[in-house]
Amino acid sequence: MSESVEKTKAPSEPLFSKKNKRLLTDPLSDNNPITIQVLGICSALAITVQVEQAFWMSISVVFVMVFGNLIISLLRNLIPSRVRIIVQLVVVASLVIIVNESLQAFVPDVSEKLSVFVGLIITNCIIMGRFEAFAMGNKAWPSMLDGFGNAIGYAWVLVAVSIVREIFGSGKLFGFDVFPAGFYEFGYMNNNMMILPPMALIVVGVIIWIQRAKNPSLVEEH
Repeated sequence: MSESVEKTKAPSEPLFSKKNKRLLTDPLSDNNPITIQVLGICSALAITVQVEQAFWMSISVVFVMVFGNLIISLLRNLIPSRVRIIVQLVVVASLVIIVNESLQAFVPDVSEKLSVFVGLIITNCIIMGRFEAFAMGNKAWPSMLDGFGNAIGYAWVLVAVSIVREIFGSGKLFGFDVFPAGFYEFGYMNNNMMILPPMALIVVGVIIWIQRAKNPSLVEEH
């Protein structure tokens, strides 16, 4: 008499399991691509004079990272190892072209201000790093979460730096005056040094200091 063997399926992992949630939350603080991994610093210095520029750059990077990670993950088993970097560059370049054309069509003023920096998303080491380190070895859903988490981690630093620089450098936020006219009548002056690239580096440094002060485990021991 043959015995029937019951095959049990392993329970599928929830879409927002603890592991998947960490893909979203870790890049926001303890593994931030700019302040912890020290990647993507160039754009943090170059396009954070105004919040509007930082906002649209952030949206662009979110789009490229999420869909780039998704595409690379779906193709990971079909990409020959010897040409994987070329394939990754083709994917990111195609997505950046879509972003650039969309910005020129819908927000031409912002597109003009961002200038070549949109094109430089192609060489953003955060994006290429996530393609190579995560999307090439993981399924589509975790890869999308990883892309979104790292893009948001990049974005909040850009926006935070641009808020400080625009308020204290030009007295505006999204182009609107922040300080009443009375401030200037009493002798207050905008700090023109805040619109210079070195000040962006200083603001990023302050954010890094605050992060490490709140979480001593991030401090490297020598």
